[in-house]
Amino acid sequence: MHHREPPGHLAHHIPADDYRRAQATGQPVVIVVNDPARTGVPWRRLLIPFAIAGATVAGCWGLVAALCALFDAAAHAATVIAGAAGPIGIGGITFKLARAKR
Repeated sequence: MHHREPPGHLAHHIPADDYRRAQATGQPVVIVVNDPARTGVPWRRLLIPFAIAGATVAGCWGLVAALCALFDAAAHAATVIAGAAGPIGIGGITFKLARAKR
């Protein structure tokens, strides 16, 4: 009699003799594999929304910083222009836009 091993990896709780007997008689072999559900936290499902929210917050802070720098540059430019222009008069009322340096 030719002995052959069962195909694939056979679990250690299923005897090879039972498998060979089923092969010889033609009976089906039913192998039940328990695949328990994962009990851990699904990190990918949690991290993707936090990554999107973090990128959004970082982008908003970058936009705020850029606007602050733009307003600061505009204020400095307005101060320089007002200092160079001198007093401005409209209809007899004169405004001095910047103080003279002492």
